[in-house]
Amino acid sequence: MSVITAKWTIDEYHRMIDAGILSDRRVELLKGEIVEMSPEGEPHAYCSDEAAEYLANLLGERATIREAKPMTLPNNSEPEPDIAIVQRLGREYREHHPYPENIFWVIEYAKSSLEKDLETKSQIYAEVGIIEYWVVNLKKLHLIVFREPLDGEYATKLTLTAGIIQPLAFPDVSILVERIINK
Repeated sequence: MSVITAKWTIDEYHRMIDAGILSDRRVELLKGEIVEMSPEGEPHAYCSDEAAEYLANLLGERATIREAKPMTLPNNSEPEPDIAIVQRLGREYREHHPYPENIFWVIEYAKSSLEKDLETKSQIYAEVGIIEYWVVNLKKLHLIVFREPLDGEYATKLTLTAGIIQPLAFPDVSILVERIINK
């Protein structure tokens, strides 16, 4: 006997949120499935907060830094990444979360969720054409950079522990890897 998982649309997910059904749960919608989010430990909270502040100072008015806020993706996903660097659309975000075309790049901090972030989320982000996705491995203090989405996965993956990286969306901006991983 095979198990069939019920898939949810973004509309249905929003109706559950509006009805308060999910109000006491930390969840996100990934490819039509409502998935529990891992609790955020102290290193996770500290590192993502420090990196978001650093990026906000570096990018200034060029982008908005959204922390743990939803993004609406066409593959029936509404993830809530630790950091999303998005276009400054102001009040337009009262009407909708950022769509793929509004997203410059996404950063996740992971310890217990490392497998989900490296596999499931990288595929979800590549499928919708997000040009760059970073995962900070909090166990090893590595920055894993995924770039160039191609056929539902990223063509390039590199691991950094130090140095400087220029995001694809802002090649004139130099980001210290140490400030993202908070070594």
